[in-house]
Amino acid sequence: MPETDRQDPFEDRLSAALREAGDDFRADRAALVTAGRVRGRRALLRRRTAVVGGVAGVALAGVGGVFVLPADDPGPGRPTAASAGTASGAATAAASAFTGDDLLRELKGLLPGGTYGEEWARGTDDRLGPAAHLVYDDGAGAAAVGLGFGRVEPGSVQAREVTTCPDHEVTQFDDCTSDRLPDGSLLKLYQGYEYPDRRVDTKLWTADLVTAEGQHVSVSEWNSPAEKDAPVSRAEPPLSTERLRALVTAGVWREVVDAVPKSPKVSRSAAPGTERPEVSGKSVGDTLAALLPEKLHVVARGGQESEYAYVVVDDGRGRSLVQINVQYGMADVAGQLYADGETLPDGTRVATRQGPGEKAGSGVVMWTVDTLRPGAEGFRVVVSAFNTGDQNKDATRDAPALTMEQLREIALGEEWDALR
Repeated sequence: MPETDRQDPFEDRLSAALREAGDDFRADRAALVTAGRVRGRRALLRRRTAVVGGVAGVALAGVGGVFVLPADDPGPGRPTAASAGTASGAATAAASAFTGDDLLRELKGLLPGGTYGEEWARGTDDRLGPAAHLVYDDGAGAAAVGLGFGRVEPGSVQAREVTTCPDHEVTQFDDCTSDRLPDGSLLKLYQGYEYPDRRVDTKLWTADLVTAEGQHVSVSEWNSPAEKDAPVSRAEPPLSTERLRALVTAGVWREVVDAVPKSPKVSRSAAPGTERPEVSGKSVGDTLAALLPEKLHVVARGGQESEYAYVVVDDGRGRSLVQINVQYGMADVAGQLYADGETLPDGTRVATRQGPGEKAGSGVVMWTVDTLRPGAEGFRVVVSAFNTGDQNKDATRDAPALTMEQLREIALGEEWDALR
């Protein structure tokens, strides 16, 4: 997913769930999941399209069959996890390694009958981590499919974000469910679009599983032989929600995650200052609401568990979306972000932007004030307002409900210091 394909005022909150297994992933969806947080902290603005939507919260693509391999039946030619001295679901480097060919064979075995086109895969010993991709045709048209794996801390913010459905106020999608399975795993099934602004009718259906042990399995499918730059080949992706559920919960994939060597942990005492704190999304939203001019009526609000929040306000002349992102760790890119801005006497950097909206809505404008407090922690507050209550829909008013001066007052408000 090239960065230029999804322009938006805030970086997609791509889940950091796979950071341990795929920090170096390059051109696949698993990589985007893993590297999203780091990349987002260095982007001009954090995008809010698919992350809240969870579209980019899926690694690679995959289609699932009705037949599911149980955990103790890894398929033809594969040793069981138990035979390798490992109980199913226990992450350990002692688990049997899987080659790229193994992954493709397992994936094909779980798909309904069909033919295959372009395919590639990486095994569990690959430094970039395991992944698989192929083009599958069940007779109704070719579809890109694939599979991605990683680990995430059970019960963490990242685990919840990976398995939380998007906010309809931010992302357009057709359907999404998020459930806890009997074994304690969290499962999200999502039906949306490759392009959030739907400028192309490429559909993206995904499934994300995070087990109670922290194994993350992610599958996706498109109604096109490629994620991008390929014509739509069928009305919908080939697999139903139930088949995606069957694929993502197949026991063999947990063994794949277990077989990935764990990265050595760096102790905090050995690397002080490397942990970047996160600001509570609820605190961000509450602070934003408290700083709004009294004449504005808040008609909707929402956000994420950390860093991002939004409100939809109405001053009697139509709805206006106001969104804000609060994050640490931006001091190292201050020169890039604020090169054309100003520096206040206390050292705070300020940049302002006024331009067209960057989603599907016609006539939408976006006004932004971007600030960076002085200090090594790189505390950044970015607030934007739009002349519509939904960026994906047409403008409903001439200008946002907040002026640039009011946005500036909000972004520079002393109230944010309480979150530092």
